Amino acid sequence: MSLLSPLRHSPQSEAELLAQAQRLAGYTLGELAAMAKLPIPPDLKRDKGWIGVLLEIWLGASAGSKPEQDFAALGVELKTIPIDRNGRPLETTFVCVAPLTGNSGVTWETSHVRHKLKRVLWIPVEGERTIPLAERHVGAPLLWSPSTEEEHQLRMDWEELMDLIVLGQVESITARHGEVLQLRPKAANSKALTDAVGIHGQPILTLPRGFYLKKNFTAALLAQHFLL
Repeated sequence: MSLLSPLRHSPQSEAELLAQAQRLAGYTLGELAAMAKLPIPPDLKRDKGWIGVLLEIWLGASAGSKPEQDFAALGVELKTIPIDRNGRPLETTFVCVAPLTGNSGVTWETSHVRHKLKRVLWIPVEGERTIPLAERHVGAPLLWSPSTEEEHQLRMDWEELMDLIVLGQVESITARHGEVLQLRPKAANSKALTDAVGIHGQPILTLPRGFYLKKNFTAALLAQHFLL
């Protein structure tokens, strides 16, 4: 176990990144936290991003909370994905914050969603709440880019959701909109409001929204690559 240590620098290639991620497979979060000297919270209620932070330390991620990919030099985004005992995702996957104003001329090709999803290192982690956080195992990684069909699905949903935002209908968008991509409120509390456009083009205040991948999309992705 002493041979394993966090990367002290940003990975120089996809091969180096993937090799390090593969070394982590099979370890528990508790083991990795102890080796990285990172305190383990009792649960994720107040530390929702803790697993991501732990894996970023191990993989030498550089972006932090900046809007670029986690491994900007490689153009790779890191996504942890909590799974059940059958390898199916337990929740939707946050992609990025949705822009609610200033969207004239924005296209799929230049969108933040496409930028974030063009190359992703997926790391499944046991996520069932019956398993104590420290005892949850890290799974085998997957370095992924959307297929032509997957990108088409994402683009169609993104265009539909962005059309609704631009037309002032952000308040009427529900999690049911979109086949594989959805728009949901993303705010620490109900007082954290942001600018948006109302149905008559007037400025309004609303909760920030985020783009999320639906579980059916990530479940199919994992099943296809891990032969579940």
